[in-house]
Amino acid sequence: MAKKVLGRGLGAYFPNLDEQETPEPKPAEGAGAEGSSNQAGSIRERVNITLNIPVESIRMNPHQPRTDFDSFRLQELSDSIAQHGLIQPITVRHLGRERYELISGERRLRATRMAGLPDIPAFVREANDEQMIVFALIENIQREELNPIELALGYQRLIDECSLTQEEVAQRVGRNRTTVTNTMRLLRLPAPIQQGLKTGKISAGHARTLINVEDPQKQEDLYNKTIENELSVRQLEELVRLIGKPSKNKSKQPVPQPDLEYREITNRLRRMLATKVDIRKKARGGEIKIEYYSDEELERLLHLFEGLHQSS
Repeated sequence: MAKKVLGRGLGAYFPNLDEQETPEPKPAEGAGAEGSSNQAGSIRERVNITLNIPVESIRMNPHQPRTDFDSFRLQELSDSIAQHGLIQPITVRHLGRERYELISGERRLRATRMAGLPDIPAFVREANDEQMIVFALIENIQREELNPIELALGYQRLIDECSLTQEEVAQRVGRNRTTVTNTMRLLRLPAPIQQGLKTGKISAGHARTLINVEDPQKQEDLYNKTIENELSVRQLEELVRLIGKPSKNKSKQPVPQPDLEYREITNRLRRMLATKVDIRKKARGGEIKIEYYSDEELERLLHLFEGLHQSS
């Protein structure tokens, strides 16, 4: 169940708006008589219509995954809206008493406010808290406007606030589960590297390469070296590979390579568990290392093992 996010009264979000004097939203151009008649009805009737709504009656989406807006591009959009008007309506949900909450279109709403326009065309639809997060994510995914960290945080919010699994998140946003898992792994990187990824100092390919380095300090050292020397992803991968090699001074004995039988067993386990598995042979017996990337992933593995135990 989605967590409650409207804990404060609506007045807290609209302190300067008098409920008795709020102007009635006007039907947007092209909304027709049906939109005009619906706007006088109940909250349920005031959905699936397009209205011209006062911009001061709309609060921002608290679930908006996007946090960075290019000020130059925002000003360009504002100038265009001032001259030609807004072509594509934003999307909102009705909170009651002429109060609305943005679902998608924050950049358009910001630009309209900058242009000094009093009203904005908005499509009104029903949405619960989970849908608010999903809709905002999907719009930004379709427009390719989220950086990888914002996207990962959006997935994490769906898991934390809506009690979804990674599989369910993937279904909601139309992505492969592996893609969702790999994106969320970026949140394991140190904060400076996450910030560098958000600001475009490194690419997602660089970040995914750095995830494979276990030591956070080494990750940051490699991150700084990547920026200073403008390393490509391939060059960084080679650097990580070289760092991972054992030093000749530390070990005189060559690292034993697993035989074909152990490789086959490792591959079978990886396919069965759908995650990375390593088998290390010792003088007596050995050990199996199984990786997981989130609490939800660990829960999935536990359920899998329980199922195997019950069927045996």
